[in-house]
Amino acid sequence: MINKETIQTLTEEWLQGNDYFLVDINFAADDRIVIEIDHADGVWIEDCAELSRFLQERLGDELGEYELEVGSAGLGQPFKVAQQYQNHIGDTVEVLEANGKKVQGILKAVDGRNFTVTVQEKQKLEGKKRPTLVEIDKTYSMDEVEYAKYLLAFK
Repeated sequence: MINKETIQTLTEEWLQGNDYFLVDINFAADDRIVIEIDHADGVWIEDCAELSRFLQERLGDELGEYELEVGSAGLGQPFKVAQQYQNHIGDTVEVLEANGKKVQGILKAVDGRNFTVTVQEKQKLEGKKRPTLVEIDKTYSMDEVEYAKYLLAFK
């Protein structure tokens, strides 16, 4: 019987010679195995096809009735692994905090399972009558936010 660990081991074997990284493996209810990979410069369809052929060759009959689907993590989808955060340092991201509040800002840094976003907030400054927009850094744990994702900007 095929399992997630087998798929992960084989996928990581293929990834070793590439700049890609594994984002997720999902066994869907309709007998599909969905593998998501990512790359700092985007994912090429040819590489997805190559990984799919590699897995089909290695698994052979063990794949059985499963349909194999290899693709990119998807632009604008929530980040699932730390490497996705690394790849988007300097980009605008949206964070949904555990309390339900959405914030937008520039992803500034990633340190282990924590990441820092520079956001603009209105604050009442001493000597000023009105609140002023100031940039502050907010640090989050990847495990404690609902999601963080790259925010597409059309200018």
